[in-house]
Amino acid sequence: MGGTFTAAPALALVLLVALSVAATANVGESCSTAADCGGGQWCFDCQPEFAGSSCVRSAATNPFQLTNNSLPFNKYAYLTTHNSFAIVGEPSHTGVPRITFDNQEDTVTDQLNNGVRALMLDTYDFKGDVWLCHSNGGKCNDFTAFEPALDTFKEIEAFLGANPSEIVTLILEDYVHAPNGLTNVFKASGLMKYWFPVSKMPQKGKDWPLVSDMVASNQRLLVFTSIRSKQATEGIAYQWNYMVENNYGDDGMDAGKCSNRAESAPLNDKTKSLVLVNYFPSVPVKVTACLQHSKSLTDMVNTCYGAAGNRWANFLAVDYYKRSDGGGAFQATDLLNGRLLCGCQDVKACSRGSGVICSS
Repeated sequence: MGGTFTAAPALALVLLVALSVAATANVGESCSTAADCGGGQWCFDCQPEFAGSSCVRSAATNPFQLTNNSLPFNKYAYLTTHNSFAIVGEPSHTGVPRITFDNQEDTVTDQLNNGVRALMLDTYDFKGDVWLCHSNGGKCNDFTAFEPALDTFKEIEAFLGANPSEIVTLILEDYVHAPNGLTNVFKASGLMKYWFPVSKMPQKGKDWPLVSDMVASNQRLLVFTSIRSKQATEGIAYQWNYMVENNYGDDGMDAGKCSNRAESAPLNDKTKSLVLVNYFPSVPVKVTACLQHSKSLTDMVNTCYGAAGNRWANFLAVDYYKRSDGGGAFQATDLLNGRLLCGCQDVKACSRGSGVICSS
C-alpha cells in the first residue's frame, strides 16, 4: 500500500521544480520580485511610465574564474563605483543632517560582493581623523561627511580576507594633509598585509605583474592617490604616474567625445598602462541612471577606445551601478573584458584557459 502513494508526491515535487525553473525570467523579461529572476539579477523598474518592472543584472562576471587569472593586471577590466561611500540612506555619523549628493545605493560590502573591483573614495582630514566626505573646496563639513574612512577600509579588509583570489583597487581623491594620516588608517584597518607596493608598479607603459602572481604573493590591494608627494612620503602610488582618465561629470558624457581630465596625461599616452573611463553626470540622478547605463554607455566605451590609442578601458566608473534596463554597466564591463581577453564582444565568448581564443 505504501508504495502506491510515494510516487505521486515525488512526481509532484519534480513538476514543481520544473515549473519553478521554467518560471525564472531572463534579463529584460517582466517580473514582480527578485525571486522571479535568475541568479545575479534583480527586479527593477527602469522607466515607471512604461511597461513596469523587468529582470536586470545585479552582478558582474568574474573574468578570473571564467577564463583565467594568468594575464597581467592591465589585461582585464574592472567595474568601478564613483563615490562608492556616498550611499543612499547612510545615517549621519556627526549628529548633523547631511546635505550633499549620494551616488550609490548599497554598502561597500555589497558592491564588492556584486563584482565591483575598484572603489573611488574621497578622503579628508576631519575631526582629527580621516573621513570620507562628499564636499568641495578641499574641506569636509559635518553636513558633507559620510563616515570615518576606517569603517569602509574594514569592510574592504573583510572582503579581501574572505576572497583570497580577488584584487581590489582604491582610487582616492585625496584631501588628507596630516602626516601619515592615510597610512595610519590603512594600518589600523589591517589592509597593509594586502598592500601592492609602488616598487612593483610598471614604468613607461609596461605590463603589470600577472594577476596570478599578485594573488600568490597576497599583494591584492592597489591604492592610488591624487597627491603626488605621497608616493615618496607614504608609498602610495600617484595616480597620474600610472593611469590616464577621461573627463568626469557632464563633460565626460558628450556623445562621440572622449578627452582627458585636466590632471591626466592625454588618453593616448601609452607610457601609462591603465585606462579609466568615467561615465556619470555632474549631478547624480537615480531615475535617469538606468537609461544612461544602456547604449550610450557602450558607445562611450567604444569612443574612448579610439581616444586612448586603441586601448580598452581597465576601469569603468559609474553612479548607481546596478540601475539599468537590462545588462547595464555589468554588460559594458563584459564587453571590455571580452575585447581585452579574446577580441570578442562579450567575455562569455572567451574560451576558458587560454584567455585569447574567441569561441563565438
